[in-house]
Amino acid sequence: MVEGVAEIAGCAQDEVGDVDEREPVPSDSLRTFGAVVQALREHAGLSRTEFGELVRYSKHTVESVELGRRMPDESFVEGAEEATGNTGALRKAAKFLTRGEAGLAVWFRRWARLERVAVSLCTYECRLVPGLLQSEGYLRALCENDIPPLSDEALEDTVRARMERQLVFHEKPSTAFDFIVEEAVFLRRLGGPRVTAEQFDHVLDVSALRNVTVQIMPANSEHHACLAGPVRLLEMPDGRWRAYSEGQENGRLIANPKEVSRIHMRYARLRSQALSPKDSASLLMQIRGAL
Repeated sequence: MVEGVAEIAGCAQDEVGDVDEREPVPSDSLRTFGAVVQALREHAGLSRTEFGELVRYSKHTVESVELGRRMPDESFVEGAEEATGNTGALRKAAKFLTRGEAGLAVWFRRWARLERVAVSLCTYECRLVPGLLQSEGYLRALCENDIPPLSDEALEDTVRARMERQLVFHEKPSTAFDFIVEEAVFLRRLGGPRVTAEQFDHVLDVSALRNVTVQIMPANSEHHACLAGPVRLLEMPDGRWRAYSEGQENGRLIANPKEVSRIHMRYARLRSQALSPKDSASLLMQIRGAL
């Protein structure tokens, strides 16, 4: 599963190393619920160990819930209610719990958060249109081709999350977004002629924004600096760079300066090998006209 659909489930890596994220990334609702549990527990004069004995869960589980790292099940909520005086607050709050950034793969969430603060982003893609450039119809076609099939809820979560990510173009007008995409990607008719035409129009519209550059890597090029596969780079406000690579069912956020530097050099060379933004737009319009 690649970036087009991969932001749905999986394992993540933190900025400086591997992180086991079988527990959900804390959402605001999980953090708030956990804080209420902790406040009620402390008001009742119970330690985490004592509270755990009452709700029949381990001290570790109680801690994970209070820190927003674990989604409490119904038995935990009921046990916590009884242990804290049956106020009804926890039962009501539990109805609004969410597991975090729905529609994003766990392994992708760290990168998605870095996108929001980056001062520049660079993307090379050879498999499909990059997520930030995907039209809604194209994304839905990707989801419909996913194996195993997505539930209706997961599909809508994915569409909503992707469309929200694309707001970054307008929310961060001073951030530079650079894309290099293989010509072959635009020759694939995913979703049929209508969806394909809409996708071309969407890319051309986005590429017209003053903070977005789209370049096409022509299929007849005799040189190619990124044959190792697709990659992304971003620059943080403090000048540090991060890289990200993704495969099926996994993603890797790269912070090691030497690794990032090598990837940065490859991307820089690829930019010189790709068509200029103007020529890229002309090629896209030519392919679009032949649909």
